[in-house]
Amino acid sequence: MKALVFSKIGEVKIADVADPRIENEKDAVVKITATSICGTDLHMVRGTMAGMRPGTVLGHEAVGIVESVGDEVKNFKIGDRVVVCSTIACGECEFCQAEDYSCCDNANPKGPEAGTAFFGGPELTGPFNGLQAERARIPYADFVLVAVPATVSDEDALLTSDIFPTGYMAAEMGDIKPGDTVAVFGCGPVGQMAIASAKLMGASKVFAIDTIADRLAQASQQGALTINYSQIDPVKTLKSLTNGFGPDCCIDAVGVDAQAAHSGPAKPGMLENIANTIDQKMMAPHSVGSGDQWRQGDAPSQVLMWCVEAVRKSGVVSIVGVYPPQAKFFPIGLAMSKALTMRAANCSHFKYVPKLLKMVEEGKFRPSEILSKVERFGDAVECYKHFDKREPGWIKVELLPGQKAAAAK
Repeated sequence: MKALVFSKIGEVKIADVADPRIENEKDAVVKITATSICGTDLHMVRGTMAGMRPGTVLGHEAVGIVESVGDEVKNFKIGDRVVVCSTIACGECEFCQAEDYSCCDNANPKGPEAGTAFFGGPELTGPFNGLQAERARIPYADFVLVAVPATVSDEDALLTSDIFPTGYMAAEMGDIKPGDTVAVFGCGPVGQMAIASAKLMGASKVFAIDTIADRLAQASQQGALTINYSQIDPVKTLKSLTNGFGPDCCIDAVGVDAQAAHSGPAKPGMLENIANTIDQKMMAPHSVGSGDQWRQGDAPSQVLMWCVEAVRKSGVVSIVGVYPPQAKFFPIGLAMSKALTMRAANCSHFKYVPKLLKMVEEGKFRPSEILSKVERFGDAVECYKHFDKREPGWIKVELLPGQKAAAAK
């Protein structure tokens, strides 16, 4: 079958790989009908997430049709239409019983301390072949697959695979209550879902901070008040717009590949640039990014600092932007002096996906409204390049494998 695979840092390619098969009686094999590119995928290609095994199939978002199941799979049968949760969980350990599926003790073959197991990730996460392929093996199928209601489109279901639950969890971790003010740093796909989720939870004002025009425009369409940090200082602006207090909650939806302002009042000073350079070298010493392609962020600790500086005293900082295990920076002194609550997590998708599919089915929200491109799977490499450079119109990309690719526009 055809799949999009990691070749080396700075290179992905479409290759012929072996068809997946049932390897454990709790497995299923799913024919992928829609998949997509996520910002996390770019961390692998840029070298920010270390330890990618060449030949690993990338991608962790998909909708598909069950083609085969192991004898111990109880909840699914051949022909079922499903969304695939991005993280893998056994459903039986103490953490899964508490719905902390991203902390599962059994799913990661590297052991319980290795961290979250997910599709298309580096060596330490399994590794498990990902979902940017014609077919995929799904371990622990009963706790990784979720049935898609008949009235929910592939496009809406696809965005419940990762970005909608991650954005929703970010807002939930922020303890957002009706009337609260919320700042979302980063208006990529997860940031857009965090904005939508904050509004669904009753936030009176949501501020969206970014510097990319079409992302800010999309946030504005959702009713957010936008702040372009290449033009104004986001921390000072947030303070001035909240009577000097700061937002009740700040959400980091960016992570380690944040881009510094290269002009304006938020441009880093000399000491900040030195600190950012040190952080970059610690993050990914083997990066090959140059020019505008596969370029890592040049301010890896920027958003963490801005969140802590901007949020009100006794407020909440919610972190869902991706940071690799070697990240060791955090403004803990300021956070402590402000009496902040800080929460960070990989998303426990199986906890949220059924609930969010129900919301979509009931017409409360359509996550596909942020879908900006639908492309043929055969063009995936070029799509990666456009998405990596954050070109206009490339907020969220759906890829259609197999015969369905003929329907792509």
